[in-house]
Amino acid sequence: MREGKQYIAQLNMSKMLGPNIDDPSMKDFVAQLEEINLLGENSKGFVWRLKSDDGNATAYNPYNDDRIIVNFTVWETAEDLKDFVYNTAHRLVMKDRKKWFENLGQPSYVLWYVDADKMPTVEEAVERLAHLQKNGASSYAFDFKNIFTHTN
Repeated sequence: MREGKQYIAQLNMSKMLGPNIDDPSMKDFVAQLEEINLLGENSKGFVWRLKSDDGNATAYNPYNDDRIIVNFTVWETAEDLKDFVYNTAHRLVMKDRKKWFENLGQPSYVLWYVDADKMPTVEEAVERLAHLQKNGASSYAFDFKNIFTHTN
């Protein structure tokens, strides 16, 4: 990451219909993880993603709920992230998400700007999503419908 520049960070959380990631109901979702993660990492503007030694983030449990999984990434621009989410094979996963995940009835993802020389933390990401859920979109925490300009 570069000093003096800002990137866009994003966290999305999903609550599985099944009891955990190893449940047979999650098989089709899990089968796509490696391919979609690799696609993201090779997409224009990708900077970083949270991942464990096995290459994904499903082992992280910041909500202390075995049914909640997170995806946490950093991108050069919101447009780069949006292009990956909606204009690649990732969109097919989004289309099928009701097969695997609950509709939470509130925002399940958040975007915010981060200084390029400072890695965001999972705790910060969780707090940003909670802020968006409680207060709505602002320059502190926003979504694709309400993209704010850079903070510096």
